Amino acid sequence: MNVELMLLTVLQGLRTQILDAGMLFFTHLGDAGFIWAALTAVLLVFRRTRRVGCVLAAALLVDAVLCNLILKPLVARIRPCDILADVQLLISRPDDFSFPSGHTAASFASVTALWLAGKKQWALAALPLGVLIAFSRMYLFVHYPTDIIGGVLVGVGCGWIGAKLVEMFWQKNFAKSDL
Repeated sequence: MNVELMLLTVLQGLRTQILDAGMLFFTHLGDAGFIWAALTAVLLVFRRTRRVGCVLAAALLVDAVLCNLILKPLVARIRPCDILADVQLLISRPDDFSFPSGHTAASFASVTALWLAGKKQWALAALPLGVLIAFSRMYLFVHYPTDIIGGVLVGVGCGWIGAKLVEMFWQKNFAKSDL
C-alpha cells in the first residue's frame, strides 16, 4: 500500500459520528462549488462588490474548464475509494476522476480571487472554509493528498487568471464608469 493510501486509511480510523457529520457538511458546501457560486451571485448583485464578483466568477469559470474538462480526463486518476472498495463511503461514489480535487480547486480559486480583488480580510475568512472542504475530501476517502495539493495549485492559478482577465477587461471597458 502506498503512502497516500496509508494516510487515508489512518484518517478512516479517526472517524466518529461528530466528525462524519462535520465533514459531510463541509464537503456538501463545496459540491459543484455551491458556496463559492452563491457568494459570487451575492457579490454580483451589489454595485460596490460587482468587480469582486466578476473576479470570482472568472476564476470559477476558468477553474471549471481547466479542472473538470481538461485535467481530470487528461490525468484520469482512479479514486482511492475505487482502489480499496471495502471502505464504507458516507457520500455517493463520485463518477469522475480524482486528480485534481475540484472541491479544493474551486475553494482556492475563490480564496485567491478574493485576495487579488483586494478583499484580503474576506479571503482570510474564506481560507479556513476552503481548507476544511479540501480536508473533508480526504476524510471521506474520495481524494488522495496529492489530489488536494493539485487542487490548491490549480485553484490558486485559476484565481490569478480570473483576476488578470477581469483586470484587463475592466480597464478596457469600465475604467471610467466602474459599472
